[in-house]
Amino acid sequence: MANGVSGRRVRGRAQSFWDDFKAFALKGNVVDLAVAVIIGGAFGAIISSLVEDILMPAIINPLLSSAGTDWREAVVGPGIRLGSFLGTVIDFAIIALVLFIIIRTFERFKRKEAAAEVEPTIEEKLNDTLIRLTDYLESRPR
Repeated sequence: MANGVSGRRVRGRAQSFWDDFKAFALKGNVVDLAVAVIIGGAFGAIISSLVEDILMPAIINPLLSSAGTDWREAVVGPGIRLGSFLGTVIDFAIIALVLFIIIRTFERFKRKEAAAEVEPTIEEKLNDTLIRLTDYLESRPR
């Protein structure tokens, strides 16, 4: 009999654990975070391609062409690849700039929405106050 009670307790704990995990995993915040990470990874790949395939050859190659090397192969010391480092720095700068522009745009939209919520005028507040005062005075016993 003791094994049956113990088994039910273990199943109950396992079910409780599973229910807690489902509630955590299916919360909106967790799902939103997962989507953001996936989109962020894809966005990072696009920016990396832009930098490595378009910007770096257009900007760095002309500078290094006088030295007769490819920007990706520019080596300053033993194993130090300057072109790869510059590509990563430019990746970061572009991603930071794009995120700044996106966040700034969202903040502008939020400010416009907040401004759209109109504060009641003084006349409307006064009318509301007079109506409440009249209702109170009429409800008092005489």
